[in-house]
Amino acid sequence: MPFNRRVTGAMPDPQVMMMPMPPRRAFFRRMLQSTAAAAGVVGAGLLIGMAGYHSLGRLNWEESFYYSAMILSGEGPPPDPALSGVALEHLHVFAGLYALFSGVTFITTVGLLFAPAIQRFLHRFHLEIALRDGEDTPAS
Repeated sequence: MPFNRRVTGAMPDPQVMMMPMPPRRAFFRRMLQSTAAAAGVVGAGLLIGMAGYHSLGRLNWEESFYYSAMILSGEGPPPDPALSGVALEHLHVFAGLYALFSGVTFITTVGLLFAPAIQRFLHRFHLEIALRDGEDTPAS
């Protein structure tokens, strides 16, 4: 059976395809929006952890903040509070699930923070390649 490929036709002119680089003001606005979104994700994750430690671990809000901030920041869980039996088992299950959630939250936050900078870098890189390709055409 022969190999079939889709025929795309001639490539459009790069000058027509290219969008100009957005101004720095737009870049800084996107960075500010990304930073606000990342802060919202971290704040929501912190509130989830605080609620879980407060309800399952019967800790006060300050201790709940401390425990959830330690896991969310990647420092690891602090020593167990003075609990025993079923309450400690429930707290350990919550802490494990919260640690998994915190890992995903960290990756999401890094993606949110760096997305505008990476997009600008790739846009500039694409513009430079298109300009160089236009210069390397041999004169007839």
